Amino acid sequence: MPEHTLVTPGTDAIAVAGPHGLVEPEELAAARAPFAKAFFKWIRRQPLGAVSAAFVLGMIIIAIFAPQVAPHDPVQNHYEAMEVAPNAEFWLGTDQFGRDLLSRIIWGARTALFIGFTSAFIGATLGLVLGVGSAYFGGRVDLLFQRIMDVFLAFPLIIMALAVVAIFGTGAQNVIIAITIPFIPRCARVVRSSALAIREMPYVDAARALGYGHLRIILRHMVPNCVAPFLIMLTTFLGQAILLEASLSYLGLGVQEPTAAWGLMLQGGAEEYAESAPWIAVFPGLAITIAVFAFNLLGDSIRDTFDPKLRSR
Repeated sequence: MPEHTLVTPGTDAIAVAGPHGLVEPEELAAARAPFAKAFFKWIRRQPLGAVSAAFVLGMIIIAIFAPQVAPHDPVQNHYEAMEVAPNAEFWLGTDQFGRDLLSRIIWGARTALFIGFTSAFIGATLGLVLGVGSAYFGGRVDLLFQRIMDVFLAFPLIIMALAVVAIFGTGAQNVIIAITIPFIPRCARVVRSSALAIREMPYVDAARALGYGHLRIILRHMVPNCVAPFLIMLTTFLGQAILLEASLSYLGLGVQEPTAAWGLMLQGGAEEYAESAPWIAVFPGLAITIAVFAFNLLGDSIRDTFDPKLRSR
């Protein structure tokens, strides 16, 4: 049977109809590859990102099922076992109040993830909308918006968070607000740079010509095309939010006792037991370090995945 060349509708790809059916070119076949193939390809290209994603997933599962996973009540005092070194009953030892460190670290993961995800998502989402809106309207609106963002960006994250906590007070809700506000201008500035190029695209001009409103153009035509930098900033903010929450709790300005939080575990006189009971400070510090490191690695791998310069390698 002779071969015939066919053009696939809606694409520029050319397919060849042979004796065994339609043979698609490699590019079109790769585009239609199953999700599993693409997933394993990402693992091969980003092994560190895959490991960090597995750790983050495990951390989320442990935080969700903390009541079932934790061997002890995180706020229960074992007065007969204060400052006990790691053993068969208390795998990571106990603190100066006789509380099981492993249980408090597991429950602290729930606190860190709740505050981290909430503040990072809200901050990145608001930054996405404000950044796209600033790029879309341009002119004086963009100029005024960027000067306001410069004021917020002039302060480091921890200084801005401390200022917000000083105004609103302590507590989980106020900590979320304190961490969210510094994230907004950082995400807005990054997203704006991508939205400036999208604003000049023909489909945006076509939407204007059809008489669509500004809100519809921003939300339906520009925001979806800025998802890549949004996801990168969101993942990066997660690690920063966990570190900020731990820092505020360590300073006594975050969540308060008896809530299990990694920063509180370091703040509760752990420095006084550096020689007699070093596990009180070592294990919470390792939890913070590994969690932040995993989220940063995951953010880097997502950035490399979405980077068109690296995608073709």
